Amino acid sequence: MTDYFEVHRRDGAARLGELRLSDPLRTPALVDGSVDDAGSLWTSEREVPKGYREILTVLPHRAFPAGTDERVQETFAVDYPDVDYPSAAVVTAETTGDYGADAYILSDAQGFVGHASAFREEIIAAREALPADTALYLSGVATPRNAATLVYAGVDLLDAKRARVRGLQGFYLTAEGEYFLEDLDELPCSCPACRGKRVDIDPESEPDNPAVFDREDCADHNEYALESQLATVRRRIRDGRLRDYIEGQARHDQWLTAAFREFDQQYGYVEERTPVVRDSELAAATEDTLRRVEIQRFADRVTSRYRNRFSNPLVLVPCSATKPYSESQSHAQFHDAVQYRGHMVSMTSPIGVVPMELELTYPAQHYDSVVTGRWSEDEKSFVADVLRRYLERNEYPRVIAHVPDEGYRDICERVAADVDVPFEYTVDEHPTTTESIGNLMSTLDGELKYSKRERQHNTIKALADYQFGPGAGDELFADVEMQTTSRYPKLQVRDGDTDGDGGGDQQLATMVPQYGVLSFTLAGARVWDESDAPTKRVEIDGFVPHGSVLAPGVVDADEDIRVGDEVVVEGPKAFAVGRAQMFGSEMVESTRGEAVQVRHVEEV
Repeated sequence: MTDYFEVHRRDGAARLGELRLSDPLRTPALVDGSVDDAGSLWTSEREVPKGYREILTVLPHRAFPAGTDERVQETFAVDYPDVDYPSAAVVTAETTGDYGADAYILSDAQGFVGHASAFREEIIAAREALPADTALYLSGVATPRNAATLVYAGVDLLDAKRARVRGLQGFYLTAEGEYFLEDLDELPCSCPACRGKRVDIDPESEPDNPAVFDREDCADHNEYALESQLATVRRRIRDGRLRDYIEGQARHDQWLTAAFREFDQQYGYVEERTPVVRDSELAAATEDTLRRVEIQRFADRVTSRYRNRFSNPLVLVPCSATKPYSESQSHAQFHDAVQYRGHMVSMTSPIGVVPMELELTYPAQHYDSVVTGRWSEDEKSFVADVLRRYLERNEYPRVIAHVPDEGYRDICERVAADVDVPFEYTVDEHPTTTESIGNLMSTLDGELKYSKRERQHNTIKALADYQFGPGAGDELFADVEMQTTSRYPKLQVRDGDTDGDGGGDQQLATMVPQYGVLSFTLAGARVWDESDAPTKRVEIDGFVPHGSVLAPGVVDADEDIRVGDEVVVEGPKAFAVGRAQMFGSEMVESTRGEAVQVRHVEEV
């Protein structure tokens, strides 16, 4: 049972947490001054230490270097005692398990940090075997350059041992690299260790000069630089933007770039830990963005869950810099020309394709990309693949491609050759020229307009499909006389049944413009719970939650729950609806922390 570590916020595998010592430590953090090592059992037998609330005690252990045979590890495995103070157990990826500690130290870290595939294998193996609410500690490996990537992978605790040793060896470390102290002509830092010091003074000729920057100062600087880097990382996690930072920062070392790409290939591990909604900007600055979980998840849901409910032609249009697209000048012109006679879908890198009903849904209105007018082959291939899968799932009488030549036309022509639906092109030079807009309008001559009611109902059902699964929109509202009130994008869903069959006119859900998802009332949660639509459930103990469901009160939870998901909460004494603050298996495993943020609850 974890008593002294709690996770507060998640950004993929990275977490903000708290090591609950007498003087709490915000994580990810350096723990050099907060650890007491009880010693190795290889040298002698050791008593279980007394331990203190003020410090993290490393229990007596046997450390195994990288490459140690698993049979040796099993033979000399330590039976860790159950203690009532903050404790850490020393393990390897092969010997990880729940030993009742608050933190776990990987003893073979120095053997795999620096090797991308081995790093990925060991971290994922350890993180998936350890209790979700325990801290992962790597000792003797952190530098200002690699700290962000270590945390991105799932590490919570580090120390400054390696950074200080490198300083004493004469290496000056920064977030970008390391330099021989002798090669510096000035100090590119204003930390306390560097401030007022100079590197152009010979310490041998002026040994007592306080302005001399020596190797002890260099070690201090390296620790300050590491602390500063972790402060930046904590800020990035809090903002939900660590990945944006990683894509740039990791470029300073080849193995770091390879490492986060290795994690991109472990979709299950990262996706489970990545929130489904957030209101932070997603910066699409490199081609690595195409492999981000948020991008892949959106493309997968659009091509496997979303279903077009309009009978009109598909109108493909380019994206816009303004988000949501419908608020841009170019899309206003497209809408004026289409006049609800076609179903508008935007093409964009790195998202893929965005049906108009999902233009608010994260990350469609939250990304910002680098606009050069030139598409890379990776971008073309990705968007073409998404469009192809979209057209294979959805039926249209024809496709009107109102797109420019730059990349868009090439993508459409690739896909047109593979699908059994005719493509027509309407752009003359640029999509917003008078000639192009005129072409778009005339191409839709004779098409019937769909109504505002149809548009709003299809939007609600499309959001349900995207959130809950294929067919959810139809299943969820199959027995509901659905009415939409208020104005887009703040649609409210009501049951308009006033004949006594279904409870009368009551609000079921609200469209949340900030995230582009549905938020249920209690009545809506009841409809969801009783429908055939996939439901995400959290089973709780016999209490009535008010405000939050904490992890100790969770009995069971669906494994496909992700942070930010809408969930139904059920227990012997209560029925509630809210938003998940942990992923499903984490709710079940954790002994601390908020599992569900409850919105509405009733006692049963």
